[in-house]
Amino acid sequence: MSIEAVVLQILALVFAVSFHESAHGWVAWRFGDPTAKELGRISLNPLRHIDPVGSVLVPALLAFTGAPVFGWAKPVPVSLARTRRPRWKANLFISAAGPVSNLLLAASFALVFFVLRPTEPPGVMHTLLLQLALFSVFINVVLALFNLLPIPPLDGFGVVESLLPRSAAPAAAWLRQYGMILLVLLIFSGGLSWILRPALLTVERWMLGS
Repeated sequence: MSIEAVVLQILALVFAVSFHESAHGWVAWRFGDPTAKELGRISLNPLRHIDPVGSVLVPALLAFTGAPVFGWAKPVPVSLARTRRPRWKANLFISAAGPVSNLLLAASFALVFFVLRPTEPPGVMHTLLLQLALFSVFINVVLALFNLLPIPPLDGFGVVESLLPRSAAPAAAWLRQYGMILLVLLIFSGGLSWILRPALLTVERWMLGS
């Protein structure tokens, strides 16, 4: 993969994770927790969210190897104790905010791609914008689906945990202890690619008509 393509994918990812984390912080603030707002984390400024390893190094390695690009930013701090109805409503909406924000970005960039797609050979800048829009669609879809997995510490687990009865709290607490191990096994066993590939192929056929 060319250097230009890698750079564009990292730019798309950095914006996607910044938007994702800001969404968590904004929804938490709307539910009464100003922690993220007080720390300046409700912002699209990537410097407030970027993680050198998760936002740059890992995505670059994935891009160079041709694997689906994903990564992470510094998690936005949330204090559920400061929210209204922390378990049944706040945690559900705060957790869902990140993946939903990525799906909204994917739809927005898909619209940009179809509007910009030319009928004649484009110039260099036009080509770069098309590539950036296309990469943004794929990256935001990957981030949304990845974060919706019901494995701690991903957002999907927060959504499921909010819907579980109180009697399931011990099981959820036990799972939190081993969530990272399960996540690492899923990634390195190829299970994550098996989960994501059908959705990415569908998006590819829709976007490129292939």
